[in-house]
Amino acid sequence: MAKNIDTVPIEVIILTKDHEIKGSVHVSKYTKTNRELTDLLNDKEKRFLAVTNAEIVERSSNNPTPRRYNFLEIHIDCIMMVHPSSQVVFREYGKAQEDIARFRELRNKLNQTKPF
Repeated sequence: MAKNIDTVPIEVIILTKDHEIKGSVHVSKYTKTNRELTDLLNDKEKRFLAVTNAEIVERSSNNPTPRRYNFLEIHIDCIMMVHPSSQVVFREYGKAQEDIARFRELRNKLNQTKPF
């Protein structure tokens, strides 16, 4: 499969009624950064969103094991929400809390050190 040099991948989380999908969508290099996903989703010519390196988890399932696909197309009408995965709140809440606690501890230590 040829790479399109006019696009860049963005890791996203996509929510549908039944699934949570993590993967990459490819957006134009020439779009303003804060409009990339919006422009892609509002394109009247396209009815499907192409996702690469997709992981799908059923939202109502107790099984967190994702199904993986190299390529997936999702009908735009099925999408409830899309956002960059860099903005996702950690699913592993305990892990996130541990990281926050370590960060606060480090910050407190740095605040206690005397300047030269």
